[in-house]
Amino acid sequence: MRIFWQSFVDSTINAPYMRRLSDYLNGIAAPGTSVHVEGVSPPDRDFGRLAELRCAIVAIDNGIAAEEAGYDACVMGHFQDPGLYELRSALRIPVVGAGEATLLAASQLGRRLGLVTLDPVFEVMHYEQSDRYGLGGRVMHVAGLGCRPEDFAAAFDGDAVAKARMLADFTACARPMIEAGADVIVPAGVLPGLLIGGERGFCVGRAPVVNCAAVALKSAEMWVQLRALNDLEPSRGPSFALANARAKQDFRALLARPARFDRQ
Repeated sequence: MRIFWQSFVDSTINAPYMRRLSDYLNGIAAPGTSVHVEGVSPPDRDFGRLAELRCAIVAIDNGIAAEEAGYDACVMGHFQDPGLYELRSALRIPVVGAGEATLLAASQLGRRLGLVTLDPVFEVMHYEQSDRYGLGGRVMHVAGLGCRPEDFAAAFDGDAVAKARMLADFTACARPMIEAGADVIVPAGVLPGLLIGGERGFCVGRAPVVNCAAVALKSAEMWVQLRALNDLEPSRGPSFALANARAKQDFRALLARPARFDRQ
């Protein structure tokens, strides 16, 4: 089984994270499964809706190419899942969103979910995301760490002190949610998810912390296996009607267009 994992960070700028993510995913993958981690350049660096859209367009293009290259599943490894539904409508292979898979899994572990995201700008996006997945009444709290991808570099490069400091920051961000009633904590980003990936039984108070990187990978493996059993695919009715060849060609041509207007 070959799984294509689309990250929204730059493979060079955030090399320690990308190495750690690839090693971790391939280390926990089922026997016979390999995971290719792909970055985006420039990465999602100016947090906001426009940057999310830009990276989503690249991710969809890469996902189409991954299916053509023979991958068995595609993972949108960016918790906000921008472009997830569009990519799912473009591919026959399973398409898994790290955010969607993790939120649905977390909802089986408790009633009230708290999300710790990278930056406060994502808070409203996560509330919108939970509504989209039918979990708006379950996601009770969202808070941002106020950090950037490069802030994790030392921790992923083996600095134990840096990792302990970031775990403490994560716990401090989540603790008020527990005090307000949350009973499951979700790292709303693969960066903080990977940070707790090596911890066993990691909780904040009584609340388990869900490892979104592991959940997304195992979801992809499961859907590949289910498809192999009986050709199970998403609904090709109104929800995820399959894009035809011309629609995909038109989309991919968009990235090759020259600048529309000349500067005067």
